[in-house]
Amino acid sequence: MLTSAYGSWPSPVDAALAAAHDGQPEWVGFVGDEAWWTEPRPTEGGRRALVRRTADGREESVLPPPWNVRSRVIEYGGRPWDGVLDDGQPLVVFTHFADQRLYRYEPGGEPRPLTPAPTPGRELRWAEPRVDLGRGEVWCVLEEYTGDGPDDVRRVPAAVPLDGSAAADRSAVRELGDDRHRFVTGVRLSPDGRRAAWLAWDHPRMPWDGTELLVGEVGADGTLRDVQTVAGGPDEAIAQVEWSTDGRLLYTSDRSGWWNLYRDGVPLCPREEEFGGPLWKLGLRWFAPLDDGRIAVIHGRGSTVLGVLDTESGELVDVAGPWTEFAPTLAASGDRVLAVGASPRTAYEVVELDARGGHTRVTGARHRDPVDPAYYPEPQIRAFTGPDGREVHARVYPPHHPARTAPDGELPPYVIWAHGGPTSRAPLVLDLAIACFTSRGIGVAEVDYGGSTGYGRAYRERLREQWGVVDVEDCAAVALALAEEGTADRARLAIRGGSAGGWTTAASLTTTDVYACGTISYPILDLTTWGPGDTHDFESRYLESLIGPAGEVPARYTERSPLTHADRLTVPFLLLQGLDDVICPPAQCEGFLARVQGRGVPHAYRTFEGEGHGFRRAGTMVTALQAELSLYAQVFELDMPGVPELELLT
Repeated sequence: MLTSAYGSWPSPVDAALAAAHDGQPEWVGFVGDEAWWTEPRPTEGGRRALVRRTADGREESVLPPPWNVRSRVIEYGGRPWDGVLDDGQPLVVFTHFADQRLYRYEPGGEPRPLTPAPTPGRELRWAEPRVDLGRGEVWCVLEEYTGDGPDDVRRVPAAVPLDGSAAADRSAVRELGDDRHRFVTGVRLSPDGRRAAWLAWDHPRMPWDGTELLVGEVGADGTLRDVQTVAGGPDEAIAQVEWSTDGRLLYTSDRSGWWNLYRDGVPLCPREEEFGGPLWKLGLRWFAPLDDGRIAVIHGRGSTVLGVLDTESGELVDVAGPWTEFAPTLAASGDRVLAVGASPRTAYEVVELDARGGHTRVTGARHRDPVDPAYYPEPQIRAFTGPDGREVHARVYPPHHPARTAPDGELPPYVIWAHGGPTSRAPLVLDLAIACFTSRGIGVAEVDYGGSTGYGRAYRERLREQWGVVDVEDCAAVALALAEEGTADRARLAIRGGSAGGWTTAASLTTTDVYACGTISYPILDLTTWGPGDTHDFESRYLESLIGPAGEVPARYTERSPLTHADRLTVPFLLLQGLDDVICPPAQCEGFLARVQGRGVPHAYRTFEGEGHGFRRAGTMVTALQAELSLYAQVFELDMPGVPELELLT
């Protein structure tokens, strides 16, 4: 074991390796007996590829570049594809990211458009397609922009003809219901086809605040009639709805304070655990009914596991395997269940469960170690004490190297990672970006600050009207606790985050003296210019719960904004921004920089053409991560080999 200073350890986990393995498989499904899913392609312009596992066990991309299977509904997207067998051959319908049209595809042919091309001020977007061969239609969510503003939008359940007659004729799209609700999820048909269920909500609520579970009759003409609200409301968030094979209504509700599973209103497995989560994308699935009446479920407190629930006995049996985290995507066919799982030693991979025998196997996107696993970080699941004695959950990743140790008496630098959302959490999985830090001798602490999901509604609502306070305090509490216990160097603490995590980072740097520097990515920085008409419709009223109604507390919007306190910023920072970001537009960064210019604060601003909210292209991710490492190397005076120097301006 060699001795060298923290931050100087040589590592095979570089920015290029981390970028090449960024992202995860999503949107699993069965087409006949085959498992299909989407997965990222960072080196192919950041597209999402549709992948299948053939009968002989091969994985193959269904569509070549530049086809990009990804929806932009509510900007964060939703399930972008569906597939069935038609005369024994796959028939797939998918949304192409570039034009947001629905396409029909049969292997061996070319994709054919089913919906009209976008025109100025009249863009159509689609999510959660469900192919109905009997009706010759695709049932899905239609998001229709009726003007140039982000609020000029309506959403309805709709049916698109499979024959292509709507490709040049908007009137051929059949709307299944009206647009009385601002947001809707995809329709779920009962087994007999006579009833339909879906979720809806309206401004100013977010779907984790309160949703309505709607049930309607399917008329002879295929429209939805006699629609009634059967569960949910302003203070009850229903995350998913399905039908059991015998026609009973299954859904997850947080009416007890935890997202639990219900059947016709009766709890099936009441626990202080989450069987659901925040509906950031349309079509997320935490449970899937099986043909025999049991239900495959993703559940847990903090991290999640996959299990099978016997609805009659209430017995829940978790599957065996190394996975400590499952993403909210499930599919079931007979006794087979598809899921996406990961662990601190493995990246996300497609997992298949034989629900009858209880056996699991990796069926796609199999994790293969790109470097010696001895370089992987080793997480510690911790709970810290925040202000007023409140509990703060975090995962701590100490510096780790198989052949390096630090000199006696030296404490390591640490970077606090603030997750986005903010209604989200940090999963317990292998992340090579974290390994890029820890294998060099820089510790990482991912903080699930108050407001995070996975710990019940009360924990989630700690952030209500307290954004910029509770998140900042909780991150600081973890950072300072690590320093006080001798785990981290108090003089070498940093913070980083993207989106809402970028907000927390900027707020932390401008209102506390905890950190020596920070990295702010695609952030919100000025609340007064981030709302209706300024950002996308989905989150345009989010601040009413995070900050308070603007009409009642207007001064709070100014006081909380990092832009307002830019003159207090004295430590170096890095700002990263996609130029195509419509959620947190570049204007947020530009206004902040204008307040900092000429004040002698070392900083760098990197922008990326073709990138939106979150980076997807390998080149972008490499540049961003190298710049971040260089910032810490300069501020913490680290001799970090192989990292290009970032020019800091003042």
